[in-house]
Amino acid sequence: MAELQRLGARSVPVVSRGDNFVFAQIIKDVVEFLDLDDDTAPVLSPAELAARYDSVLETALRLTAQMPDDRLTDELPNRPRSWRVLMHHVFQIPTAFLNMEETGNELAYEDLVAPPPEDMKTSAHIAAFGEVLRGRFKNWWQEVQNEEFSGTVPTYFGGTTRHEMLERTVWHSTQHVRQVASLLEQAGVAPDRPLTQAHIKGLPLTDKVWDEA
Repeated sequence: MAELQRLGARSVPVVSRGDNFVFAQIIKDVVEFLDLDDDTAPVLSPAELAARYDSVLETALRLTAQMPDDRLTDELPNRPRSWRVLMHHVFQIPTAFLNMEETGNELAYEDLVAPPPEDMKTSAHIAAFGEVLRGRFKNWWQEVQNEEFSGTVPTYFGGTTRHEMLERTVWHSTQHVRQVASLLEQAGVAPDRPLTQAHIKGLPLTDKVWDEA
């Protein structure tokens, strides 16, 4: 935390070299910062990403509904975040993206990491929130599917293309849905049709579900 304050970064992840840093939110930014010669353009088209995301959110809803309520206050491995907060975050990620899309305002870090409201105490409550969000995403895509996605959108970590921001939104939630499945296994519950390699293909994700300590 002290190092982040020294650099002037207010969120993670970041990649630093000396006194310079870049937010590691978009792979392209990291590659350019490190002077690497890699093609980081999204592999999937916006239409493919939207279809993939609907399937990921459907899986998230199914897994969320399986989580025993008495495990929601447990904390994640290697991070001071409860299972409840992680499960809500899966759906808060697209909420922040859609807020940016619908208002034209900058994607705010505070919006992205907003905690669940106090009255969202059960897995059913979180799933209900997610169900509304999934419908909202579907409606958004129906309205914008023929629009251009190469333009720049404003975010707290700098300008990035609309296409890249959609990709980031998809892979960010996807990674956390993988983690929810892992938590269900820890709780002794067999995940009902968790994500498969078909959901991961084309996204900038590795086989690793959890970060190292």
